[in-house]
Amino acid sequence: MRPSINIVWFRRDLRLNDNAALYHALKGSLPVLPIFIFDTNILTKLDNPKDARVSFIHQAIMGMQGQLMAMGSSMEVFYGTPIEVFKILNEQYQISQVFTNHDFEKYALERDAQIQQYLQKKEATFHTYKDHVIFEKSEVVKDDCKPYTVFTPYSKKWKVALNDFYLKPYPVENYFDRFYRQPPVPIPTLAQMGFEQTGIPFPSSNLDTALAKAYQQQRDFPAVRGTSHLGIHLRFGTISIRKLATTARQLSETYLNELIWRDFYHSILWHFPHVREGAAFRKEYEQIAWLNDESAFEKWCAGKTGYPIVDAGMRELNATGFMHNRVRMIVASFLTKHLLIDWRWGEQYFAKHLLDFDFAANNGGWQWAAGCGCDAAPYFRVFNPTLQTEKFDKDLKYIRKWVPELDSFSYPKPIVPHDVARKRALEVYGKALKG
Repeated sequence: MRPSINIVWFRRDLRLNDNAALYHALKGSLPVLPIFIFDTNILTKLDNPKDARVSFIHQAIMGMQGQLMAMGSSMEVFYGTPIEVFKILNEQYQISQVFTNHDFEKYALERDAQIQQYLQKKEATFHTYKDHVIFEKSEVVKDDCKPYTVFTPYSKKWKVALNDFYLKPYPVENYFDRFYRQPPVPIPTLAQMGFEQTGIPFPSSNLDTALAKAYQQQRDFPAVRGTSHLGIHLRFGTISIRKLATTARQLSETYLNELIWRDFYHSILWHFPHVREGAAFRKEYEQIAWLNDESAFEKWCAGKTGYPIVDAGMRELNATGFMHNRVRMIVASFLTKHLLIDWRWGEQYFAKHLLDFDFAANNGGWQWAAGCGCDAAPYFRVFNPTLQTEKFDKDLKYIRKWVPELDSFSYPKPIVPHDVARKRALEVYGKALKG
């Protein structure tokens, strides 16, 4: 006879503390089986066997498994498609309810709809919860209930709406005795899934107090460790957004604003589903006549444009999976405005290489840089890489770290003169938007 259980399905919430879905699962009347699926619908699209994000997830799962084993339980970890996995689980268990946390990306919505439909046929229920943001859907909207499309008024309403209720942690640890008890179940190795360890060191999941306090003064200087590097932990939920927002609220409003940007972009994703389909937020920007020069794009990818701050940023990304926030804006502006290459090319490149890749934030950032996204500024904002360098890396410490050949003859000349590129961009954008 199959054991009767509830399931908690971990996805982008890889922790056993302060977890909404896990809390609701453990509050139920049946033992809770934790599962994780290395989803082949996603993994088979990754073309790098040393994709560090897979290593990070695997490391997080191993850590959770150690905690569960200490309680006499075990996570069941699968390599396959979600529908295949739930069919296997249905053969082994009498599933009553499945608990998981929200994910509003395109594939995630399609996946969850498929699983919910399958479970309904098996007379099981599917429950999802808010966990990776503070506010979602229509929790922060205008007085007329329409969604905000500009960040500043959204952030003001967000701060007014915030109170201790939204930051209260879920006391999951009070119910740890309700996990399904079984001997440890083997976890697929990276090698078994076709991946390898990368050797890239992952950042700590702790927010440095001194860094947070100095965040406003130091965050724009890439040679300084002035940003938290917590993006990967937020992306995969190895830290609680409620805990981080509580700390930020106490230490730095500027850092708190960065967390509000996350909520804002996820709000955009929910209210304007056309951005999930790869469309410009402002549809009139689809008329831009991009040059899409593949040779120029390859030089941008490789960090060989002849613009040192751009090249440093791209080389940092390629080597570490990280790029400083200020530099992300510079390289994105350069690709879209100087080279007139479709922002979607850059978005996809970042999606492949960023450790902290999150569709909502990545898409929002690229559309902001291209001028077609949620931003009150007009399209004719074009970052000048030289001026950006003078402001944020005047001693060239960051640049020399990543572009050691800067002063040699081997370093390339600028791929396009700034003044020429700016004039061309304004003309192309202007023509497209005049129709």
